[in-house]
Amino acid sequence: MMEQVENFPSFRSSMNNSSRNSTREVTFGHSDSKNVRYGSKGAADSGALSMSQKEISDEDARLVYVDDPDRRNQRYEFSGNSIRTSKYSIITFLPRNLFEQFHRVAYIYFLIIAILNQLPQLAVFGRGVSVLPLAFVLFVTAVKDAFEDWRRYKSDKVENNRIATVMVDGRFQGKKWKDVRVGEVIKILANETLPCDIVLLSTSDPTGVAYVQTINLDGESNLKTRYAKQETQATVPEKERFIGLIKCEKPNRNIYGFQGNMEVDGKRLSLGSSNIVLRGCELKNTNWAVGVAVYCGRETKAMLNNSGAPSKRSQLETHMNLEIIMLSVFLVTLCTVTSVCAAVWLKIHNSELDLLPYYRKLDFLEGERESYEYYGWGLEILFTFLKSVIVFQVMIPISLYISMELVRVGQAYFMSRDSRMYDAATDSKFQCRALNINEDLGQIKYVFSDKTGTLTENKMEFQCASIWGVDYSSTEVSLEHGQQAECFSQVDGKVLKPKMKVKVNQELLQLSKNGFRDVEGKQIYDFFLALAGCNTIVPLLVDTSDPTVKLIDYQGESPDEQALAYAAAAYGFMLIERTSGHIVIDIHGKRHRFNVLGLHEFDSDRKRMSVILGYTDNSVKLFVKGADTSMLSVIDKSLNTEILRATETHLYSYSSLGLRTLVVGMRELSVSEFDQWRFAFEAASTSLIGRAAMLRKVASNVENNLCILGATAIEDKLQKGVPESIESLRTAGIKVWVLTGDKQETAISIGYSSKFLTNNMTQIIINSNNRESCRRHLRNALVKSRQPLAASAVSSNSEGISDAITTPIALIIDGTSLVYILDSELEEELFELASGCSVVLCCRVAPLQKAGIVALVKKRTADMTLAIGDGMKSFACLFP
Repeated sequence: MMEQVENFPSFRSSMNNSSRNSTREVTFGHSDSKNVRYGSKGAADSGALSMSQKEISDEDARLVYVDDPDRRNQRYEFSGNSIRTSKYSIITFLPRNLFEQFHRVAYIYFLIIAILNQLPQLAVFGRGVSVLPLAFVLFVTAVKDAFEDWRRYKSDKVENNRIATVMVDGRFQGKKWKDVRVGEVIKILANETLPCDIVLLSTSDPTGVAYVQTINLDGESNLKTRYAKQETQATVPEKERFIGLIKCEKPNRNIYGFQGNMEVDGKRLSLGSSNIVLRGCELKNTNWAVGVAVYCGRETKAMLNNSGAPSKRSQLETHMNLEIIMLSVFLVTLCTVTSVCAAVWLKIHNSELDLLPYYRKLDFLEGERESYEYYGWGLEILFTFLKSVIVFQVMIPISLYISMELVRVGQAYFMSRDSRMYDAATDSKFQCRALNINEDLGQIKYVFSDKTGTLTENKMEFQCASIWGVDYSSTEVSLEHGQQAECFSQVDGKVLKPKMKVKVNQELLQLSKNGFRDVEGKQIYDFFLALAGCNTIVPLLVDTSDPTVKLIDYQGESPDEQALAYAAAAYGFMLIERTSGHIVIDIHGKRHRFNVLGLHEFDSDRKRMSVILGYTDNSVKLFVKGADTSMLSVIDKSLNTEILRATETHLYSYSSLGLRTLVVGMRELSVSEFDQWRFAFEAASTSLIGRAAMLRKVASNVENNLCILGATAIEDKLQKGVPESIESLRTAGIKVWVLTGDKQETAISIGYSSKFLTNNMTQIIINSNNRESCRRHLRNALVKSRQPLAASAVSSNSEGISDAITTPIALIIDGTSLVYILDSELEEELFELASGCSVVLCCRVAPLQKAGIVALVKKRTADMTLAIGDGMKSFACLFP
């Protein structure tokens, strides 16, 4: 039997708006910004505020009239929705392809040689034969480029001719994607891909929520939540026309932010990143959604971030161009010397030229005349120079380039046929998309790698928990089907079970069933309630072979949230329904409904998220979970000091095992505290100036003086073959840097398990809280790394002679220290220190700091680097 929530007089007016406008708004600065602050704590914020600190002026605004595509700004001509990713057309292929190919200096050289061979006075080979080698190379490369571009053209054609459902004359009709225009109202059905960037107007969910998958944009398969405004949600598209005006920012590349407002019925509504869905996203777990196109075609954020098909050139090719220029200079010098010598010879033998062939016309046999041409002293010198060029042309053999092209084709063939690079899970083999950079694979000197999802599987598994100071990390777990079947819920005659099984601690499971019998039971109850409710998880029902049994699949933006939701379900707290206004949790067979009065999603600045739940007894509680460094600063340390110390001990123990940790806390809000939060939240949500910063401030104000509930530990297993791969890279002389957001103990533990760190390494750890401390630690570390005796071991060979064996150095540095090192004169010292280390491990770093570390190396060395991970995306966006 479900417990219904009574009406809350003070909550009623804010219930829908609060939950709808509470989603995260993350923005970065424009991609063309020159100065990027990698190290500052406010770096991300400064980018976020750059777009929201000022209201959009009428002159710079993009005006979109809903369902009236013929009206627009007089100053701006909107782009159509047709896209083009191919590089060439039939007309431009030949000149553009030849222009790109002749970026190779050698081709220009061979072209000059071929032209010289066309002159009768200089021809050494046949005129046609001299052109054939160059023509062959150009033809083979052109065919390869044409084939690659033809595949892009076919993909564009399929994309442009897909059918979208667009409102025309008051009813929805099918329309090709390329014909969609800005301002048109579009309807998207479940599992369909969006044809353009749209602002949501209404969805099939009564609260206006829509769930989308952004795997085509950022590679993440987890669901994201987007919302339609309440004022437009009630409109029925088929019965009444949408009338409104959207004023938004001009097209830009920032896929994480959106700034605008919408005028409906004389009321102005603020629009943010939670109200827009981008081209390429897929609608999931929502029957339909209706929106208005605001950016189409090449103006969509996805296309603006698509730099097209670049003309890639390998480092070897660039080096060859330089060497060919040097050889050409030497060739010209040699030919000049030859010409000078010829001029001297002609001057000396000027009187004898009548007796020499090829210079004067004379009779050599009686009755017969042979005509020999003499062009004069100046032309003879010129022709001697050009003939010397042809004679010495073998210094730069065109066969070298022919061999290179054939080798590249062979490499691509063998790489694509390599069975060890075949992925059985996705039934996909290696694909070589650019033949020009194969050789770069063997020239990598630095590898920058993220940890989560790169070294690890990004499949989180709940392992243990610390609740109210008690460590429940027993290895006695149960996964038998009989015991797992105890966690289920019955709805309409059907049994609901969690899709994923979780290891459970029998003692903790029994305590969770006791409920409120004692203080310990109450804390356990609140702990698992926080795990089940403090998230953005969407429960999806999955059919099974048994029609009476359905599995609950938890989808969300974070794998950590999924793991915690499954853990809560395994202990009897099963989330079975979520809307923007309430959640339903089955607690040991009894369904409870809680109103979601507010939700502050996770952001990289706060490093935590919170939810405000309304209970049936009119009480209101705030549940918060986040990183330990962030949570421990907002815990009320005057309450339960011993429990707090015990939890910190457990956190260190979990981190040392390589587990990912989170801290959970809560507090009850009084009516006055909630009213104060509500008014501040509504003001921040509807603000057009500095909205993201205001929402962050509101969240920080309410997330304080918490009572600690406990901590969780989640395991993210290493991918198969990671230790062997890292060891092979290090053996090959490649420097590996791991950049992770995990805490130091977790990162070090993973480093040992992945063989990134070894026991014979000398560790240099830099953890500083101010600039001067960073400077001191860096200089001490530099002194230590420069002392061979301090960093070496002594061994004796068979002859009794002692040899110094340098011990490898591992640099371990945290994100707080990087705040003071990056963007300062300490960068040079950090680079000098890191260059002398075998491995570098950066902990607690934000994505923007990861980009800064990559930039630190790329700006100071010509070595080739390989960067993998989310921070490298930021680097690509900042430096297109």
